[in-house]
Amino acid sequence: MEHDKLYDLAVVGCGPAGLSAAINAAIRRKDLIILGSEFCSPKLHKAPRIDNYLGLPGVGGEELRQAALKHVAQFGLRVEPARVEAIIPLGDRFQLLTRTSLYEAKAAVLATGVVEVATLPGEEDFLGRGVSYCATCDGPLFGGQPVAVVSDIVEGEEEANYLADVAAEVYYLPLYKRSYKLNAKVTVLPARPRAIHGLTGVEGLELTDGTVLSVKGVFIIREATNPNRLVPGLDLNGTAIRVDREQRTNIPGLFAAGDCTGRPFQLAKAVGEGQVAALSAVRYLDQKK
Repeated sequence: MEHDKLYDLAVVGCGPAGLSAAINAAIRRKDLIILGSEFCSPKLHKAPRIDNYLGLPGVGGEELRQAALKHVAQFGLRVEPARVEAIIPLGDRFQLLTRTSLYEAKAAVLATGVVEVATLPGEEDFLGRGVSYCATCDGPLFGGQPVAVVSDIVEGEEEANYLADVAAEVYYLPLYKRSYKLNAKVTVLPARPRAIHGLTGVEGLELTDGTVLSVKGVFIIREATNPNRLVPGLDLNGTAIRVDREQRTNIPGLFAAGDCTGRPFQLAKAVGEGQVAALSAVRYLDQKK
């Protein structure tokens, strides 16, 4: 579903960096949207005690997380639970695609956290040639063909259910444990993926039990997407997004903050970078006027 509204700013991520950016942009009266997960900042939630955050020695992670969400709510802001699949720069604006919606904003702040996931052998080789990270984007290309969905988050079930009405056969490999809500056409397999095989395109998915699934497509659904796959042309420093002192990326109007910009992975650094990114975005927007 396409939204007609053009926001001043889109904040991607609802951890400390993203919420800090949102608050500082809201203070400066920018019309913004926050796109994040249903449960914001699980890393902060799991921290039993934080001793290095100035002025709050010994504060609990969940206590601080709740305070941040309350602070955001006081500005009338809410987090739109949506996983951004792709961000497309269009010169004077950005299009942000989720599984079900398309948003547009004049500027954007990436606060997606750190991605520390090893890729499958063959994943990089067959990207765009049978490997995809978005079923609703690329699913129609595999009409009438067998596919596999590898997912470490429950949202993968929605992707598999969508593909069940498109593909000839859908194998689902969950990398998490729970009861699954899947179409009867979807086959759940307990084995984990080992490698993706093929010549000019995907032809099979090898599993840890020795089985090789004969599939033409492999959809990989993760909690976060590597930044350079999220935004075409984004400059990286290793696996981190390269930014300057103003948290600007190499793409005009696109800023980044928090763990996604590299070490140290510290709360104070994330909050500070979120503020700088927001102020830089505000300055960019004002200059565009």
